[in-house]
Amino acid sequence: MRLPLWLVNLGLRVFVRWPLGWIKTPQDLRARFARDAQLVFAMPDDAHFTPEALRRDDAPPMEMLWASQGRADRHRVILYLHGGAYLVGSPDTHRHLGAALAGAAGTRALLPGYRLAPEDPFPAAVEDALAAYRYLLETHEPGQIAFAGDSAGGGLVFALLLAAAQAGLPPPAAAVGFSPFTDLTLQAPSHRRNARREVMLPPQRAQEAVDYYLQGHDPRDPLASPAFGTFETPPASMILASTTEILADHATLLAETLRRFSGDVRLEIWPGLPHAWPMFVGRLTAADQATAEAGRFIQRAMDRQADAVVEDTG
Repeated sequence: MRLPLWLVNLGLRVFVRWPLGWIKTPQDLRARFARDAQLVFAMPDDAHFTPEALRRDDAPPMEMLWASQGRADRHRVILYLHGGAYLVGSPDTHRHLGAALAGAAGTRALLPGYRLAPEDPFPAAVEDALAAYRYLLETHEPGQIAFAGDSAGGGLVFALLLAAAQAGLPPPAAAVGFSPFTDLTLQAPSHRRNARREVMLPPQRAQEAVDYYLQGHDPRDPLASPAFGTFETPPASMILASTTEILADHATLLAETLRRFSGDVRLEIWPGLPHAWPMFVGRLTAADQATAEAGRFIQRAMDRQADAVVEDTG
């Protein structure tokens, strides 16, 4: 069932922003978000999920979830990194979006359950995302892999690009960020400009979330705030944000950074949508549209990579 935008925004202001303003601990936030995800998010038709555990010698096992919708090219995959301010969320809370995006791109998606703060602060999430990418590279060509994520997961997408380059790994075909959290200094003007218009995120809790995650680390570290990064060979990138969210300027700043290193950056600022609105795919028409656009963007990027391989071998 599709809902009107005004009703979604009102519901988020009353049932999400207000509770997020007073819930005390990250553990309580996790429980609340997991419950709300089950109640609110729409599961796509013909969605399929398969759990898997990534076992490592230098870190605890990481639970992951394969997601798909309909027919999927098993040679192509989206590494989807869930949002939640690095404090909450899981592959389960975002499996609907992972499946919908994979369906739109004609791929599968892999959602890693990266470690969360405050129990596992920075750089644990980056390390886990990198481990998941290494795992995919064992069976997939880099040109047939895309990174995507929302909110903190969107920021982690671009931090992962930097971490992969530092590790000497090839870049993926594409990177997509839905309302990415890319500047942990919290100095972006939209934090103040949209403090009242933001319907989901309580601005007064932003610094607390950063403190939980960084625990004294420099917020300008590009692996924490990729808007300050140096991207040597960034892939085709798509960044979406809303005019009314406090993270609006995070998207703009990241796009400006990427354009200094690559011209293939698509920035879209949509009017009046809630933060990370593709999460409402199946509930909100704009979420369906954004997910479909992102899927086509990923598919075209992978097609270009495949064509380039054919040309090189021909």
